[in-house]
Amino acid sequence: MKSAPSRRQALLGGFCLCCLPTLGRAAESFAMTEVGPGVFMRRGPNAEATPENDDAIANIGFVVGRDGVLVTESGGSLADGQWLRSEIRKRTDKPIRHVVMTHVHPDHCFGAAAFAEDRPNYVGHSGLREALDARGEYYRTRLADILGADRAGSVVYPTQAVTGAAEIDLGDRKLRFTAHGTAHTSCDLSMLDTGSGLLFTGDLLSVGRIPSLDGNLTGWLRETERLKGMGATRAVPGHGPVSVDLEPALSDLTRYLGTLREETRKAVAADMPIDKAVATVAQSERDKWELFDTYNGRNVTEAYKELEWE
Repeated sequence: MKSAPSRRQALLGGFCLCCLPTLGRAAESFAMTEVGPGVFMRRGPNAEATPENDDAIANIGFVVGRDGVLVTESGGSLADGQWLRSEIRKRTDKPIRHVVMTHVHPDHCFGAAAFAEDRPNYVGHSGLREALDARGEYYRTRLADILGADRAGSVVYPTQAVTGAAEIDLGDRKLRFTAHGTAHTSCDLSMLDTGSGLLFTGDLLSVGRIPSLDGNLTGWLRETERLKGMGATRAVPGHGPVSVDLEPALSDLTRYLGTLREETRKAVAADMPIDKAVATVAQSERDKWELFDTYNGRNVTEAYKELEWE
């Protein structure tokens, strides 16, 4: 008979629902904001998935070009994606040609099936398929448990896998994609819109809501430098206000990630038990982020796994 897992094993092993994106209102109550010419976004609240909210917690929206529509994120469930599609149709009858999935987390990609009838090009990082193979069915099952099978959605794979960089032309504007190294996740994709100058970061940038580490901490800090060098001054983050000044938003992010890294390194060097590290590392950041107590412990655990082998 196998013994029960230790506290350390429990902390370090398996998937955590902290990456399965709490909210008190339904998706239908949200409104779209035009954040740039032809760019419409909905702000998601800093919350987790509930039966009432359809996992509508991420910033999602669309870009209207001369030749068609590009969906910037598909939503957190089939129901959320259907809501987004209806918002698009209120504003344009142009064909929905592309749906972007910035990474594997369900709040950003489980609305993709709502656009199946449009037969779009689904755009994702070259690592997204592997990540969906590993986690997609798990996420689908958990969403079905929370929302109901008819509202959860299904796993949709990218039809265009971005390695390095790619570009999509909507006729009067181009969307330039960058496939990032392992950072927030193993499959983060950003997008720069030439029509508005906006940089769409996915969860490489989170404003107000505490960042969630599900990839590589050192890599994430490195990729923030790449974001700074892309020439944009305004950004659409994965969570938070739908349009922000890029530089100060990245400064807040890197302050937290840097504190997480340095304090975790000190904990590892002092041979601090991981339980104590979880309770003490980065506590100076508590009042600066929503959902801190939900996610910081998980972040410390992930950082500890990474940094103890430096």
